Amino acid sequence: MPDTLPPCPECGADFTYAVDALLNCPSCGHEWSVVAETDTDVIRDSVGNILQDGDTVTVIKDLKVKGSSTALKVGTKVTGIRLVSGDHDIDCKIPGFGQMGLKSQFVKKVSD
Repeated sequence: MPDTLPPCPECGADFTYAVDALLNCPSCGHEWSVVAETDTDVIRDSVGNILQDGDTVTVIKDLKVKGSSTALKVGTKVTGIRLVSGDHDIDCKIPGFGQMGLKSQFVKKVSD
């Protein structure tokens, strides 16, 4: 297990251990959290597929559209998405609705 955890950033000891989301050093008592750098910029759809700019996705459930009396229906195909940071992490243009922000948890990537 020690070879999978990074050494302590304070004293350099290799005896670090994990407790919940924190790493601990028994030598100097330092505690720190490690965020996986590869997962911070990755946006995934509802089933775990990695999304990229320009992908085509489908909506997996009916979504109410703020400011409109109609809903975005399940199965609606959205082409040419753009990934952005924030609560709604997909910017797209949907025919009949216009420019819109979607959450990645409500879409599924269409395989090429």
